[in-house]
Amino acid sequence: MAQAYSRGDGDGSGRTGPGVRLRRLGRRLRTDRGLWRRGIVLAVVAVLLALVMLLHAQIPNAVGNLGSLTETFLPWLGLFVPVLLVLALVRRSATALVALLVPAIVWFSVFGGLLTDKQGGGGDLTVATHNVNADNPDPTGTAKDVAASGAQVVALEELTAQAVPTYEKTLAATYPYHSVQGTVGLWSKYPLSATRPVDIKLGWTRAMRATVATPAGKVAVYVAHMPSVRVKVNSGFTASQRDRSADALGEAIADEPLGKVVLLGDLNGTMNDRALNAVTSQMRSTQGAAGSGFGFSWPASFPMARIDQIMVRGVEPESSWTLPETGSDHLPIAARVTV
Repeated sequence: MAQAYSRGDGDGSGRTGPGVRLRRLGRRLRTDRGLWRRGIVLAVVAVLLALVMLLHAQIPNAVGNLGSLTETFLPWLGLFVPVLLVLALVRRSATALVALLVPAIVWFSVFGGLLTDKQGGGGDLTVATHNVNADNPDPTGTAKDVAASGAQVVALEELTAQAVPTYEKTLAATYPYHSVQGTVGLWSKYPLSATRPVDIKLGWTRAMRATVATPAGKVAVYVAHMPSVRVKVNSGFTASQRDRSADALGEAIADEPLGKVVLLGDLNGTMNDRALNAVTSQMRSTQGAAGSGFGFSWPASFPMARIDQIMVRGVEPESSWTLPETGSDHLPIAARVTV
């Protein structure tokens, strides 16, 4: 009987397995030059994206503070990777697909550590901070929400003269000690001393310092609200005043005589922003050291950046998290540390 033989890549039964398909793909990659010639532009864009993430500190601030603006939203650059992946698949470009490995590897090397849960169960002091928003329609509810966090020390920013009595009355039962300096305030379950405003070169008070006598020892607690920043078409990222205030705050913290320091507040900048180096170079972020995820805090309706910070020096971060939304446009954040 005559038999017919096929010279295909099957196994003789008319079926093809994963191994056969891989061999076909390999042969096509070797022989189909179009796979490598297409998508050159996409490959170049992928490499440029990787360079921006890797060398963001080299982007100059001389023109519209472009470097700081890029660093504020740096984690979101990773979203361009799946977009470029789809385009590379549509173009059927092997060159673009290979090039996409570069920004993917860079992003995970820079931010991959933030995706893991580093929260621990220890700690002897819980602190929280919240920009309550000057236009908050429900200061009473916001105060109750913050008190419900269980924090022993709470910092509030963007306090108005009209709202301060409401916060004082609502928080009095939980926090017997408090001090308000300008538009920032500190509420504590433990005694406060050496309370004073901190000059951050604004002409009015938006920062303060106090010694908190915790059962584990004295801690210098700073509360700060850095000047707001804006993105404008004609002037770029307007952050010059914030940058000057950050330098002044960094100097004050550097001169702090106590070894154990906690900074709470709205810094209007992220840990990646080189303009905050005067502060970030000498303190640790509780979110980076002991948090889970990015911990974005602003805007509350769709958080895109962590501009509210809890930073420490001389104490050990154990856990860090974001609290539920209140009547503010910021989310409150909290951390537990070992003093």
